[in-house]
Amino acid sequence: MDHVDLKSADVLTDISACQLRELSWVIPTGQNSDHSGLNDGGGPDWVASIVNAIGGSGCYNPDGSTYWESTAILITWDDWGGWYDHEPPEILPQPQGDYQYGFRVPLIVVSAYTRPRLIENSRYDFGSILRFIERNFGARGGTLNFADARASDALEGFFDFRLFPRVFVQIPSVRSAESFINDSRPPLDPDDD
Repeated sequence: MDHVDLKSADVLTDISACQLRELSWVIPTGQNSDHSGLNDGGGPDWVASIVNAIGGSGCYNPDGSTYWESTAILITWDDWGGWYDHEPPEILPQPQGDYQYGFRVPLIVVSAYTRPRLIENSRYDFGSILRFIERNFGARGGTLNFADARASDALEGFFDFRLFPRVFVQIPSVRSAESFINDSRPPLDPDDD
């Protein structure tokens, strides 16, 4: 637990202090999530504040790259939220135990090396995110569990490193990073089911 920070807005402070870790798994408070019936509408501004902080940062990595040039931001949700999806879930062959796919959830990839407005229609799952992390940090793929072992792709279709890094364009938002950093409300659990 030495590397777990339970105050989600601290990621914004870390970015501004040029102390962003090589890998951060950021989960919003319930108020700033998109979980139906729980949030106060702050979810989109929460995401925009993190993307804007990274994209607008003047911080440099030891290799001379900026945070924007070296960071991939993967935005996803933990479940489908009960909204309509015209695609039925794929039924996986055994041996998967009780684990089966459910309805799709969005994945948004933000990077200086992702083409603007790219829509990638390949089927990914949460194991693909684990594979992406394994590939980028030199870990042998598929070693964590069956989810990353069966993932056939590490999100390669989202990145084109032959391109010059795109110039960052700030995302308009109502609430700023400071509003999340200074939010004194007791945090709610982002998932109440």
